Amino acid sequence: MLYEDGVPTPEDLEKVRPSPEDLARGPVVVIECFQRIPCDPCHTNCKSGCILPFEDLNDLPRTDPSLCDGCGVCVAACPGLAVFIVDLTAGGEGRAVVQIPWEYLPVPDKGQEVVLTDRAGRPVGKGVCLKAVRFRDRTYVLHLDVPAELAMEARGIDRRALVESPA
Repeated sequence: MLYEDGVPTPEDLEKVRPSPEDLARGPVVVIECFQRIPCDPCHTNCKSGCILPFEDLNDLPRTDPSLCDGCGVCVAACPGLAVFIVDLTAGGEGRAVVQIPWEYLPVPDKGQEVVLTDRAGRPVGKGVCLKAVRFRDRTYVLHLDVPAELAMEARGIDRRALVESPA
């Protein structure tokens, strides 16, 4: 439960899940922000207009998924690490590309296999790091090739597996 362990419930996630039509279109922002707090860097950094203006600084983010171009700036800008980009059209047959925030070292290398984790940090499968992008000295955004069925579940990677992997 979100307020006890920081992990959103399926009911919480259903409120922010993009529609199947939006997911089939191309890259779409997924904002897993559930608390009304004074925060809006996702909106102020969104150049495509996909993240709509806030009526009140404490509002939860609202989006127009049709405007998302998948740039990932909002992923890096979110101080709560609650913004992701999911693209079910970019990975090829049965694959997807998910952009996640990453604030640890080491940063995975391009082509490196990674252990995907869910919101609770549990391993859910394997993926491949396509690239790591850093915007203006902010959080890295990892572009991960993942099995399409994990695109809405993979929200991190196991850092321990990076440290243990041979250089």
